[in-house]
Amino acid sequence: MSRINKTVKNNKGFTLIELLITMGIIGALTAIALPQFSQYKQRSYDSDSKAELHNLFSACKVYWGDTLAANNCTLTLATQSSYGFIQSSGVQVNVNTGTESGFTATASHTASANTYSIDSAGNIALQ
Repeated sequence: MSRINKTVKNNKGFTLIELLITMGIIGALTAIALPQFSQYKQRSYDSDSKAELHNLFSACKVYWGDTLAANNCTLTLATQSSYGFIQSSGVQVNVNTGTESGFTATASHTASANTYSIDSAGNIALQ
């Protein structure tokens, strides 16, 4: 009979209450973390759109430096190897007005509802 008591005392493990409390804590942390993660993704998508506009504007500045400022800088011209703009796959970019004095362009990420625009001074704003 003493052998049975020894084996019962040496059994180690978690009780049902301990497991339920642990699952509750993990569930609460998940409920807090998921909305934050969604916000981080949204900001990342918006940051991609802004970066695309900045890179497009820089490529157009090089184009206007090579040619006249009155010439239209288009997306096709900016993506040439001499101007260096490489468009990301998830961002849609449109050049509205391509002259240096009246430049405007818009960009939006396919996973975001926000659209950003850039003007001839290089200022980026939410539309």
